[in-house]
Amino acid sequence: MRTAELDPAACAMFLIAAFMLAGVCQAWWLASSASRRLAWPLDAGLTVRGRRLFGANKTVRGVIVMVPATGAAFMTTAAVAPWETFGVWPLSIAGYGALGVLAGAGFMAGELPNSFLKRQLAIAPGAPARGPIGRPLFFLIDRMDSALGMLAALAIAVPVPIATVVAVLAIGPAIHGLFSLLTFRLGGKARAA
Repeated sequence: MRTAELDPAACAMFLIAAFMLAGVCQAWWLASSASRRLAWPLDAGLTVRGRRLFGANKTVRGVIVMVPATGAAFMTTAAVAPWETFGVWPLSIAGYGALGVLAGAGFMAGELPNSFLKRQLAIAPGAPARGPIGRPLFFLIDRMDSALGMLAALAIAVPVPIATVVAVLAIGPAIHGLFSLLTFRLGGKARAA
């Protein structure tokens, strides 16, 4: 399969639809009392230069549902329409499930470098950066890091048109912000960041 055979807009719509479905699952999960029992830190308390690797907010509870939910969301989204006819990746339903799991893992892993950097800069977990440059810069990075991780993971398995990358990075931050607000409103986050 070549990138030229894909419709960039259809690929972007597929990704956005699937991640919105997975995001609803994630928001409900994070708001549940069951998820709080799995708030085990991904960094297991490890430190670099005396500071936590990722911090207290990066936990198993965030990964445990988002990765399989993304796999299920990719399968569900693929099943509701003949996406291949619209120029999306020609995969089986199971293939979409595997691609979704990979994309979900990339989505979650994409947040880790940003968390590491913020811990090293002494920005508390869940707190905004300070200063006229740091605050807007990290606000933007917080909205894009997951999408960048997801797109990088996808590119390992399937071709991703450049226009799809641009569309996802243009639309994704607003959608990420809406899901952060939803998760906050449901009680799954301490602040709507």
